[in-house]
Amino acid sequence: MFGIARDPKQETTMRAIAASAVMFCLVSSVAAAQQLASVPDRLIVNIDTQKTMPPVSNYEYGMFTEHIRDSMYRALWAEMLDDRKFYFPITSAPDPAPRPQQGGGGGPRAAAQRRWRPVGPDDDVTMDKQQPFVGDQSPRIALDASTPHGIRQAGLQLVNGKKYAGRVVLRGAAGAHVTVALVWGPGDADRQIVKVPASEAYKTFPLNFSAPADTADAALEITGVGSGDFHIGAVSLMPADNVEGFRPDVIALFRQINMGFWRYGGNYTSNLIWYHTIGDPDKRPPDWDNAWGAMQPNDLGMDEFMTFCRLIGVEAYISVNAGLGDSHSAAEQVEYMNGAASTRMGALRGKNGHPEPYHIKFWNIGNEPWGSWQIGRTDTKYFMMKHNEFAKAMREVDPSIVLIASGRMLEDDALHADDRKYVGNLQPLYGSPADWTGNFLSKTWGNFDGIAEHWYSHPGRRFDTAKLRTLAPDASDDDAYVKADQTLLESARSAGNVVLNKALEWEGYQQRFPAMLEKHIFLSIDEYAFSGGGPGRGASLGGALEYGMIFNEMLRHTDFLTMAAHTTGASMLDITRTGSTFSTTGLVFKLYSNHFVGAIPVTLSGNSPQPPIQFPGGDQPTVNSGSPTYPLDMVAALSPDRKSLLLSVVNATDSPETFDLNIAGMHLTGSATLWVMTGPNPDASNHVGQPAQVDIKQSSVAPAKTLTVAPLTINLYELPLAR
Repeated sequence: MFGIARDPKQETTMRAIAASAVMFCLVSSVAAAQQLASVPDRLIVNIDTQKTMPPVSNYEYGMFTEHIRDSMYRALWAEMLDDRKFYFPITSAPDPAPRPQQGGGGGPRAAAQRRWRPVGPDDDVTMDKQQPFVGDQSPRIALDASTPHGIRQAGLQLVNGKKYAGRVVLRGAAGAHVTVALVWGPGDADRQIVKVPASEAYKTFPLNFSAPADTADAALEITGVGSGDFHIGAVSLMPADNVEGFRPDVIALFRQINMGFWRYGGNYTSNLIWYHTIGDPDKRPPDWDNAWGAMQPNDLGMDEFMTFCRLIGVEAYISVNAGLGDSHSAAEQVEYMNGAASTRMGALRGKNGHPEPYHIKFWNIGNEPWGSWQIGRTDTKYFMMKHNEFAKAMREVDPSIVLIASGRMLEDDALHADDRKYVGNLQPLYGSPADWTGNFLSKTWGNFDGIAEHWYSHPGRRFDTAKLRTLAPDASDDDAYVKADQTLLESARSAGNVVLNKALEWEGYQQRFPAMLEKHIFLSIDEYAFSGGGPGRGASLGGALEYGMIFNEMLRHTDFLTMAAHTTGASMLDITRTGSTFSTTGLVFKLYSNHFVGAIPVTLSGNSPQPPIQFPGGDQPTVNSGSPTYPLDMVAALSPDRKSLLLSVVNATDSPETFDLNIAGMHLTGSATLWVMTGPNPDASNHVGQPAQVDIKQSSVAPAKTLTVAPLTINLYELPLAR
């Protein structure tokens, strides 16, 4: 299963588990060719409605989010201004480029942030570091008797006829005459002005504007004339139709997906000062996020995140800072979110406008503590002690919480090249420093209820174990990957293979630690998504086919894989500054979550096993994921009332496929419903302002034991049953 040596007995056990899980063994390349040549003309699919698995939870369709690039502030939060509390100095110098992402990821670490620019001479705008309104500094504007001096931020998008509301916090000398203007053109008529009276102390003044035209380069100007100076503490501008600070278009679309939870976490968490995210938003100090090389305004904080979860009807899942943070702070965070109003932190929550406890059930200690990139990174031995201390402190505050440990199992692709700088020449052996999940099971027992895993699949490339062993200690993780030419079908299945790898590994841990079954220790995939190249990856029809195979594989393991959070929630949508629509990723989540939640998976077999893996070793399992219905991938489930059969069929080929359906224990009756997700080609995608290339079409079909699915489709049948 792995390219690096392991105990032969353990390897034998894992191979046996793999064989029982997927019902076929790895064969030679010669046999593979024979098998591919012998794919039957007509597939036979057998479903046994009497052999069931645990029902599907909506927790399997959760989301992960963190403050990285546009995933929070520009996608969810309606604020139009960057740096609204003036973390950066105000000059006419060009903005610096965002820092590149670590690990050769190819993109920036954070969204490019618009900066404020002086109106008038640079020297007349200085930063007051002695008596700032919030944070380390606030702008001071020296006035001229007749020429406006102040600041402006450009690049704002306005929609004709739309109203905008905001506020400005400022103080000024008696001789200061301050105006705030929304500007959309060069002339005097191309602006709306709000006059703001100055006062000796900071005061908050409302702002209201309406846009008379569409533009992508409007500006907000805060200027004054007269004598003396004025100081700006904070400023905000949002579309007036925001829903408690969030974009209404995004909220409306998210409500259509049956997502069980949103996880608040990520690398950002390891240097998060959580109490900087509560209280008066204008008085929350902005912080520098070392994880992503970005300024965080702390506007979308703990209470706002709970508001968001309420608006879209999901539970919250919180990761606490176990990087630079400590157990006392984590316990206070639990008390703030869950404590009664009579507790110290519960009273603070009430003071902030939220008297009732949030009753957050799921809590995660740390984020990827095993990662060499992680802030506060430590070794396995020390973090086990740290985890225990956090768990004790958090459970003393609220014994009812469900604690999830930050694990990492033993796939070869988890052995990042730069890990050797910390723990030496790694071997993927149970109990070794690389085995974080095994260490949790042996050293922190009783201090967790579930264990988290993260995965990011790499269609179009494969992990090469032999190459890893040759790399220098300072080599990049990406250097251990080699190009892999894949068909769309192989690319789609490679993502499902990662799920199968996790399932097989988990079953191996259950063999070693039987108490996992007794205590119902569950697996949570806290983060997952695609990374790297390959046909059809990402928000395209090809990417949707990949997700269909991922979901099918997850549905085959509902006995222990009960939670999963996609990276990120914002990827469900194609989002611009002024509009949004479902991406193909969002559509496939909508399709599965709205039909499979509560369903009861049943046994499915067929006459066409999946062929052997294309690239043995590395990040591939011993056998391919998928049902024995090659080239189709299928999963079946009874509806919650057991009156219908739900059948998902993914066809990631360019030809139609026909199959005969045999159902044991029940028979088809009445008209069936079919939902088909498809598009013109694997690269088809959906974008704001353009006709959708990929959509879901619903139709009625006559009950039949022979069915045909079109190429490049995800098909979901709801077939009425009778005994």
